[in-house]
Amino acid sequence: MMLKDKTVVVLGGAGLLGRRIVAAVLAEGGKAAIADFDLARAEAVATEFPAGDVSCHQVDMTSATSLDECIAQVTDLRGRIDALVCTAYPRNKNYGRKLEDVTYADFSENVSLHLGGYFLAAQRFSLAFTAQGGGNVVFLSSIYGVMAPRFEIYDGTPMTMPVEYAAIKAALQHLAKYFAKYFRGNGIRYNCLSPGGILDAQPEAFLAAYNRHGMSKGMLDPDDIMGTIVYLLSDASAYVNGQNIVVDDGWTL
Repeated sequence: MMLKDKTVVVLGGAGLLGRRIVAAVLAEGGKAAIADFDLARAEAVATEFPAGDVSCHQVDMTSATSLDECIAQVTDLRGRIDALVCTAYPRNKNYGRKLEDVTYADFSENVSLHLGGYFLAAQRFSLAFTAQGGGNVVFLSSIYGVMAPRFEIYDGTPMTMPVEYAAIKAALQHLAKYFAKYFRGNGIRYNCLSPGGILDAQPEAFLAAYNRHGMSKGMLDPDDIMGTIVYLLSDASAYVNGQNIVVDDGWTL
């Protein structure tokens, strides 16, 4: 029960990783708030868990008003918020193009949605955490925020590594450090988790190429990163602040 009596807001909680994070929070004795742009999807995810342990909130993370409303709703329901996990993955309809086909407008919009949304969420929750005397923020970054992409693993597939993704995930790691320094002395922690690739129905050719770089497994299941998530949300990591933890089966070595 590492998260007993803790309330965790999961931004993007209806997504592939978000719903697993919600499950991990509940399994460790906590309560979860699914904050997602798609309220219907969030409510569908909530039915997987015991009534009363999970609340659902429609949130636009590019809107300060929407984020503030979520903070107020969860605080009214639970009394306080102990942590925010940012795992949302917003992008526009043109996201995923090869570098030479990415327009300035699309690059700017995708950076604004994702990096800008994480900034705004951290800003609004940090103000609330300062007022209550402490809190915890965890960003989901990526191995491609740590290293340059291995473009060769995408050969023979329709996939690529979007330039926006690499820029965003690298920036999130510095954003956590910036917030940690800025809010020093306020009892708030800011950390990143950078997972390796997560299984999500990728082509077999890509999986085979990816797995050759792993130490024992290669591509991860969502549950493979949950122990680290729980650690970062728990008091066991009380003095871990401004850090980035890589969980990738040694893929970046």
